[in-house]
Amino acid sequence: ATTTTTTTTMVLKSVQAIFRPFYNSFRAAYRERVANDLKKYGLRYDDLLDPSGNMDVAAAMSRLPQEVLDARNQRLKRALDISLKHVYLPKDLQAKQTPLEPYLRPMLRQVQAEMKERKMLGTKKPYDRQLP
Repeated sequence: ATTTTTTTTMVLKSVQAIFRPFYNSFRAAYRERVANDLKKYGLRYDDLLDPSGNMDVAAAMSRLPQEVLDARNQRLKRALDISLKHVYLPKDLQAKQTPLEPYLRPMLRQVQAEMKERKMLGTKKPYDRQLP
């Protein structure tokens, strides 16, 4: 069993070493593509996280300052508006966008860490986490 595990580990590391450059280049190209698509509508990646489908996202959003939530709502309204008009943001506004700058994910990680800690300790949750 030990020989099989060692052999499997060596093969896995070899395969990872072979495919790592391809994965890294694909990851960078995909990230750039997503950023460009989000810039067209003036969105950030975190705007795509849905609070109605994920209670952790809803909890994280409830902890954000009101001005951050207002900016998010404005970006979503603008994106919907220009999407319905079948146009994109002007190029000068696209250049000013920061689509990959997180504003919600750090708070989301904190909420998830708290939930994990609560689960480990076996304590009750401070709020109801049921989807409507």
